[in-house]
Amino acid sequence: MAQKVSIITATYNNAIQLKEIAENVLKQDYKNIEYIIVDGGSTDQTPQVIEEIKDWFGDRMKVISEPDKGIYDALNKGILAATGDVIGCCYDQFTSTDVISKMIAVMEQEGSDGVHADIHYMQNGSVIRKWHQGQGNIRFGWLPGHPTLYLRKKIYDQYGLYKVDYKIAADYEFMIRILKDHKVKLSYIPEVLINMEHGGTSTNSLSAYLLSLKEGHRALVENHVAFAWFTDCCRTARVLLQFLIK
Repeated sequence: MAQKVSIITATYNNAIQLKEIAENVLKQDYKNIEYIIVDGGSTDQTPQVIEEIKDWFGDRMKVISEPDKGIYDALNKGILAATGDVIGCCYDQFTSTDVISKMIAVMEQEGSDGVHADIHYMQNGSVIRKWHQGQGNIRFGWLPGHPTLYLRKKIYDQYGLYKVDYKIAADYEFMIRILKDHKVKLSYIPEVLINMEHGGTSTNSLSAYLLSLKEGHRALVENHVAFAWFTDCCRTARVLLQFLIK
């Protein structure tokens, strides 16, 4: 039997985008998908949209609807509820209907613990930033693009969940935690598999970006990455270069 993939979407008062994301997940040609929506107790049309989405997925869908402590707390709830062999998060648009199929095929072929790929940041339908990360070392500011990161459930079982006392960079801290010792093997697909709307939690303002850098430095220190300031500089340089890639 094909491996089950659990895809988690955390949402709050974002009914229109939630429906678009769910439609995108539904179109994937990989059939053994469990879709989990974690709603923080929305007061807009989200509950009605979720009922509609339930009809699309049937028993392949789970819903958690209750107040949470933010996006990372919501994601943790989704991970704990997931029954898939592989877990990923989805807030954006897959670039084709075979993204999940490609991911699982590469993981199986290479016997890896997870997979990641490239991202385009979009604004008003245009690409404004290209994230072509390839493979690398976190010491030099490299990390996979979190929206493309799909991991085997055993990685969460072994390394734990997202730290909810981070406001904006818990995903960065988590990736450092699992990759710093080079024991987790990731496959890389050199294709753009996600189109991500620019203006997410860590990019929607200068203050948010500065907080991201501050929490990123904290993550390096807490995970005992030597010369954290050097990694900070490399990471910033990598981000700036993304705007220059044509």
